[in-house]
Amino acid sequence: MTNIPETGRTPRVQIRLVVIQVLVLSLLGTLGGRLWYLQIREGAEYQREASGNHVQQVVDPAVRGDILDARGVPLADNETRLVVSASRTDLLKQRDDGKGVLAKLAGVLGLRPDEVQQKVRLCDAETPQPCWNGSPYQPIPITDEATPKQALQIRERAEDFPGITAEPEAVRRYGAPGKAGTSQVLGYLSPVTDEEIQKAKDTDSPYLRSDMVGRSGLERQYDKELRGKAGITRYEVDNLGRVIGKAQADPAESGSNLVTSIDSRIQRVTEFELDKAMKVARQQNDKITGTNYKADSGAAVVMEAKTGRIVAMASAPDYDPNVWVGGISAKDYQALTGKNSDYPLLNRAIQGQAAPGSTFKVVSTAAAVEAGYDFDGRYPCTSSYSVGSQVFKNFEGESFGPIPLGRALEVSCDTVFYYLSDQQWKKDGGINPKKGQPKDFFYKTAHQFGLGKETGVDLPNEVTGRVPDRQWKQDYWKANKDAWCKYGKKDGSYVEKIAYENCLEGNKMREGDSINYSIGQGDTLVTPIQEAVIYGAVANGGTMFHPSIGKAVISADGKSVRELKPRPSGRLPVSKATLKGMDDAFAGVITRGTAAWKFGGWPQDKIPLHGKTGTAEVYGKQTTSWLATYSEDYTVIMTIAQAGTGSGASGEAVRNIYSALYGVQGDGSVDNRKAMLPQPQQTLPKVRPDGTVASAKVAGDPAKDVEAAQKNNTSNGEDQPPATSPPSPDTNSNTRRRPHRRGKRRTRT
Repeated sequence: MTNIPETGRTPRVQIRLVVIQVLVLSLLGTLGGRLWYLQIREGAEYQREASGNHVQQVVDPAVRGDILDARGVPLADNETRLVVSASRTDLLKQRDDGKGVLAKLAGVLGLRPDEVQQKVRLCDAETPQPCWNGSPYQPIPITDEATPKQALQIRERAEDFPGITAEPEAVRRYGAPGKAGTSQVLGYLSPVTDEEIQKAKDTDSPYLRSDMVGRSGLERQYDKELRGKAGITRYEVDNLGRVIGKAQADPAESGSNLVTSIDSRIQRVTEFELDKAMKVARQQNDKITGTNYKADSGAAVVMEAKTGRIVAMASAPDYDPNVWVGGISAKDYQALTGKNSDYPLLNRAIQGQAAPGSTFKVVSTAAAVEAGYDFDGRYPCTSSYSVGSQVFKNFEGESFGPIPLGRALEVSCDTVFYYLSDQQWKKDGGINPKKGQPKDFFYKTAHQFGLGKETGVDLPNEVTGRVPDRQWKQDYWKANKDAWCKYGKKDGSYVEKIAYENCLEGNKMREGDSINYSIGQGDTLVTPIQEAVIYGAVANGGTMFHPSIGKAVISADGKSVRELKPRPSGRLPVSKATLKGMDDAFAGVITRGTAAWKFGGWPQDKIPLHGKTGTAEVYGKQTTSWLATYSEDYTVIMTIAQAGTGSGASGEAVRNIYSALYGVQGDGSVDNRKAMLPQPQQTLPKVRPDGTVASAKVAGDPAKDVEAAQKNNTSNGEDQPPATSPPSPDTNSNTRRRPHRRGKRRTRT
């Protein structure tokens, strides 16, 4: 019989108890070690992370910097509005989650209670607009159109409206006082996207979710400078989201001001004259089609000839950039982007491409001289030029006999340039040149003039235009050969015949291609800003500039000024003698050539003008009008699509712009008191420490202030050209105050 201990435990049970004790002690040891690791060794790190989980950020957006014209007149600034906002955190402290407060608020504001409720709900995948997509700890704007009476009611009865504030805040405003203009140049703002936040998070200018960013124009180009730095206040909150204390606060830093070379007076005149020219063109009859011209779009550029700075840039059709403020409606968005909109968001001064017509002859003339043809030689200006069975006609069949290149520019004789280009094509070996043989002077010169590439203007999304040289033809043929061969027919319609020819030899430089190219027709495309660079270079003696609009960046308090200097981009490949000959010829265009009928009586002895007209044919459309001009100080380019001849559609408008610049009256006399900009603006406006702006002195007369120089001017009627009597509302920039730079700006979504 087995002896059992008095405890009743067998050896097997005792072993099991020992094992269990060891396991328990091991587990306790492991748990203790883990607790030591978490609480002692890594305790500080986890404490920081835990603290972070209970800290929420409230963003105080920075006041965006102003965009000013050359004299200090605001083109884009911030206006003060009474904004009523709700603190969601405070509302949730109420027994009914703030529904009663919001209902009373709706009664004061004249809104429906459900409308106010929708504004403060948080956006998610299932919640439609309106809703709030910002931080739930940030005041949510209910309206920015509160009246002083409504704001006073809310503030005086604060105990009835816990969590509701009514404060003046800054909201973006576009256009010189009393009107909206310069829209495509200025651009617009919209909320930042998640993708942009990710891309910029490791840069020196990261985005916050509350940021509004520039989407086009100067707002986009100089977004970093204008945006400033938002302030961030960090609040400690409990697990229910209730604020229990303030952790840290970084104040907002206002954005800098951008001073541009735009003169808002000249900008207004340019926009007015372009619009008027298009209206007049629509009343004229197209002799070819028998219908009125459509004149559906256009652009104009006024540039300082010696610096490349843009004084005015107009694009038509235009739009009001203020429609983007606070979020654009679906109706307005459709009006700006729909098929029937004529695409007003497009800046046709830098994005509109068209055949340049005879304004391109400045390139062809330089190319001919480079190829060895004498500028003063005699070349046949016949009524037509024949190549085999194909006849290339001069404009309206004119014939001037043997004339030099200067005279060919004055009367815009096509056949002279047909002849020169064709002769050079033959010297280059014709349609099948040997490798390395073609000199291609006419195409190489175009590239040297800066065509076929961006000018470098400080605006986003500039297009390059096109120089249809041999390489372009080869690339274009490869891309389109299959379609041409499928569609083309030898005996089909005109378009089918062209497709058939392109299928066979679209990669070759054909004789007709070179002939058309010489007068700016065919596949050549240029932009108005490229034309401004070229003719500005002719005006200043041969220096091409990167066009620029930004002139200086000035800090919000005016203490820091960073000037943006003009940047030369190269020189025209033209000798001084040839440049002098072309300059004389372009003066002849104004006095006795193709533009003389529009500039009769102009004081040429006091203010010499030079120009070149162009009428570009476009298949399936009416002709495009071009007029490129310059004086000693300025270059003025205007183009209107489907509007007729260069001088016919644009001549009067361009003349009126010069009249405004120099104070030329209807009788040809010059009144310096009415000159808007007799010389390019030199001085910068001054930003005072309180954020207000002191106007720069009038160009050419530093002893007078802008207000003094313009005080006698009165606004004309809407249908009267403001060229000789410029309107004055936008000159009193000292009296137009913006919100204090330390004030708040609420981002509207």
